[in-house]
Amino acid sequence: MTSQPDVIVAGAGHNSLVAAAYLARAGLQVLVLEARPVVGGNTATEELTLPGFLHDSCSTAHNLIQANPAIRELRLEEYGLEYLHPDPVLHLPFPDGTSITLWRDLERTCQELAKFSSADADAYRRLIGEYDAVKQVFGAYRNNPVGRAPRPEEVLDGLWRRRLAMSAWDVVRGQFEDPHARAFMLWMSLMTVQPPERPGTGLLTYSLTYGRQENSWVLPRGGSAALPLALERVIEEHGGTILTGRRVTGLIFEGGRCKGVETEDGERFLAQKAVVSTIHVKQLVELAPKKEWGEEFVHAVDSWRGGISLFPTHLATTEPPTYVSESGPVTPVASGTAASVDRLLRLGSDAERGLLALDEPVLLVVCATVADPSRAPEGKHVLKVIGFQPYDLAEGGPERWDEVKEEAAARNLDELRRYAPNMTEETILAQVVKSPLDLERMNEHNWHGTCHGGDLGPSQSGALRFQPRLPISNLYQTGATTHPGGSVSAAPGRNTAAVLLEDLGMSLEQVVAGA
Repeated sequence: MTSQPDVIVAGAGHNSLVAAAYLARAGLQVLVLEARPVVGGNTATEELTLPGFLHDSCSTAHNLIQANPAIRELRLEEYGLEYLHPDPVLHLPFPDGTSITLWRDLERTCQELAKFSSADADAYRRLIGEYDAVKQVFGAYRNNPVGRAPRPEEVLDGLWRRRLAMSAWDVVRGQFEDPHARAFMLWMSLMTVQPPERPGTGLLTYSLTYGRQENSWVLPRGGSAALPLALERVIEEHGGTILTGRRVTGLIFEGGRCKGVETEDGERFLAQKAVVSTIHVKQLVELAPKKEWGEEFVHAVDSWRGGISLFPTHLATTEPPTYVSESGPVTPVASGTAASVDRLLRLGSDAERGLLALDEPVLLVVCATVADPSRAPEGKHVLKVIGFQPYDLAEGGPERWDEVKEEAAARNLDELRRYAPNMTEETILAQVVKSPLDLERMNEHNWHGTCHGGDLGPSQSGALRFQPRLPISNLYQTGATTHPGGSVSAAPGRNTAAVLLEDLGMSLEQVVAGA
């Protein structure tokens, strides 16, 4: 850089890039520094198995971002971002040979539930309608900094306030009667990796189910990296710079203010106006003396919890999983396993105790090439089989994952073959197993193997999650550790941009209007 940029952004995950894109659009000179050789963080797409097989190394579904104005405000479609909406959306088979398929047609989905209970079909239809009536309230709260939009509890009626305090399991067992429908709804509620028996997860039964029903299992064409690559084009078109291979390892202070960053190889970068971090708070707090952060911030970091971890296996295959259903074979983009309600309700307690539970594993299975063949050579497929496990194992700690991950991955594949028998050893060309420990090694932001920044329990949500303004002057935070949390939503990035622009005497609305 021949001159000091206005803003330095540490990290090039999708939220960092969203923030940087708004700032660059505001006319600020922005420099983004990324530790890895590719941009995207947990929205990266890489050849993990064989050449030509493009695997999403972490996220694949881009559902939450569909409700974010950022797609429209940053005109991301003009920069190459295209979303696909597969149909069927999801297939969930059960041990007794039955199944539920989620279709984009609401009535067709209700017919699936009616196979087991007409009352459950009515309950599902009602649930979708009830969330549709209030979705704007939740969207405004998520896609604005805390305090800019009212908390849902402040504007919704007593019925909704009660639902928000309930667990997903409370909601499901109160509205659905058949065990198949209950398992299906609990599995849907799990998709942001929150234990469905924990109070405060009741909203997930509504919001996650509605998002899939309304938008499908949304895929960016070409891979998850299509989002950060579109954002990179926005930033560079507006004069910003992105440098990869620069791992930020220190903060530079002057007069009690954060003035820049240092990288692992000794480079120093100074900013004229602000520094934005997406470094996980567990690592960020180590980059300045504790007294600079203040007691409250340090306590929040010390008590931060990771939650349930993801355990993916990436495969290059000759076929997609094909399920045998009552109405014939089904080859979906997204599928899963949910052997029983009891098995789903064990996930949280198993993780708390550090138990590596391999009996009837709960799985999310994604074969993006069913809808997007561009991700693999002709006639071939990329497949991701995701389990849900603890990071810190009771026997041996996280390091034990290096010993047991292959066995655990094999057990997951066995469970998949129970329902999709075509997934034989002969169909697998190559595979790469990523334990929760491997996810942390791949991306330091995946602290304790969580790709969502940390658990979303009551003490780590809303105003109690980290906010864009940090205790150190001139330093801002974004990413999954900030409100409203993880998943591909772009909300933390947009929220941080709004706060920083305000502090600089501008507004996000003015930036968008003036584009």
